[in-house]
Amino acid sequence: MQASRILFVDDDPNILAGYQRSLRKRFSVATALNADLGLSLIESEGPFAVVVADMQMPGTNGVQFLRKAQEKAPETVRLMLTGNADQKTAMEAVNEGHVFSFLTKPCSPENLELALERALNQHRLVMAEKELLENTLNGAIKVLTDVLSMIDSKTFGMAERLREEVRAVAAWFNISRAWELELGAMLSQIGYVSIPPIVIEKIRAGLSLTGVEKDMIARMPQAGAALISNIPRLQSVAEIVRYQAKNFDGTGLPNDGFSGEDIPIGARILRVLIDLLKAESAKKSRLEAFTEMRQSSGRYDPNVLQAIAARFDIFLGQAPDGSEPKQIVFADLQVGHVLARDIRTKEGTLLMTAGNKISPILLQKLRNFAELSGIQEPVWIQPN
Repeated sequence: MQASRILFVDDDPNILAGYQRSLRKRFSVATALNADLGLSLIESEGPFAVVVADMQMPGTNGVQFLRKAQEKAPETVRLMLTGNADQKTAMEAVNEGHVFSFLTKPCSPENLELALERALNQHRLVMAEKELLENTLNGAIKVLTDVLSMIDSKTFGMAERLREEVRAVAAWFNISRAWELELGAMLSQIGYVSIPPIVIEKIRAGLSLTGVEKDMIARMPQAGAALISNIPRLQSVAEIVRYQAKNFDGTGLPNDGFSGEDIPIGARILRVLIDLLKAESAKKSRLEAFTEMRQSSGRYDPNVLQAIAARFDIFLGQAPDGSEPKQIVFADLQVGHVLARDIRTKEGTLLMTAGNKISPILLQKLRNFAELSGIQEPVWIQPN
């Protein structure tokens, strides 16, 4: 079973052969004669549950190898075997290689098997915790986004479109930890649950806001960040949401003195993309939007603005495919469809705006309204 495989790395082929003979009845063992081969095996055949490395190897030593192995497979449990049992070696192995156990040569088969069993148990605990955290995290995020989609489908649609833009930018520039930026995009509008509906309607109708109402909108990102920060492991995502409206020159909220590159890079990217989508909602072309944004001194990170403009200049240079929206009967509307036009009840009440991607909970909401008051047909969706 791949989940319980063990990799031994040692420059002595006789020692590796001995490990295979003595351990093959209890463990699935792979071997490598040096650090480079070990790293190649981790990439091609990994991840391994446990990696055991000898300290003294030509070229890359055991500590250096384990440090690189951790970068490639952080959940793998690492053990060190060496005949050099001095304190400095042990400290390097623990601090740099982040080893779970430090064993000295010669190590009896019984002690080695016991150490491997403990390492495998540790790996099972690590993977179980990871699965629990991922399931909890995904569940919490789904609840938040479902709540937003039920309360305000237009705001949810904005978050959906923003996530798609973020995916394109992250893929184009190979952004590390892109999942944080994508979550930041998806949850960027969650703070709107704290805004009274009448204020949101005034914004969409183009009406003037009172000073108190303007302050509510300005503090929306901070309200969203406060909600997200309650979820374990999402502090960095909360910071992206918190600073999404902060200007590059330091003006705007939060008023904490941060400016320039002190502002999280994810927030600086969202600052550009959110304003881009708002401009497009106002019927401006992408070219017009970028032209105006370049003239807004101090608002955007100029490097981010230039990079995103380059990404979408290439996009704009592609030939359009000429695809037209498709009309269907409401009964054929499915999860995954993207609305090309608003959906309204037969009485004209707006239920969902164009651009929304149909999720299970949104589809159920529309079906409930269809049973109560009927839906205007046909329904227009974007082509696949």
